[in-house]
Amino acid sequence: MITITDLRPPKGAHRRRRRVGRGLGSGRGAYAGKGRKGQKARSGSGPRPGFEGGQTPLFKRLPFRRGVRGAGSNMTGGKPRPLVQEIRLRDLNRFPAGSEVTPAILRGAGLVGTGPVKVLATGRLTHVLTVRAHAFSAGARRAIEAAGGRAEVLER
Repeated sequence: MITITDLRPPKGAHRRRRRVGRGLGSGRGAYAGKGRKGQKARSGSGPRPGFEGGQTPLFKRLPFRRGVRGAGSNMTGGKPRPLVQEIRLRDLNRFPAGSEVTPAILRGAGLVGTGPVKVLATGRLTHVLTVRAHAFSAGARRAIEAAGGRAEVLER
């Protein structure tokens, strides 16, 4: 019967720690793997990260980055702006005539993701719809009204 005192790791599972600086016969004597003189051969942790031997380091040579860095940026600490979801006029033809199309309905149909919705004038609208969105291109607004529908702008 095997007892808990008989349990031990398999042979070769544990390597012995390499002891450096213990004589020439060890193969790790003399400089103990640190090369010759210099700051990195001394005791202690060595120079800080980014130290370039007294030369002006890269992080100081580069210009500061301040302010808003473009759409979706959170350089100012705020949330990134949501990406505008675009929908084309030709995609609105799948909804029945006389119906009301809102961003929630478009999301449910899998046509847009989350974020503000903008209707673009790509394709033709063949029937009357009431379209509610956060933005319309000028051509899209004209096309919806020419088909007899209404384009209503929502607040963001």
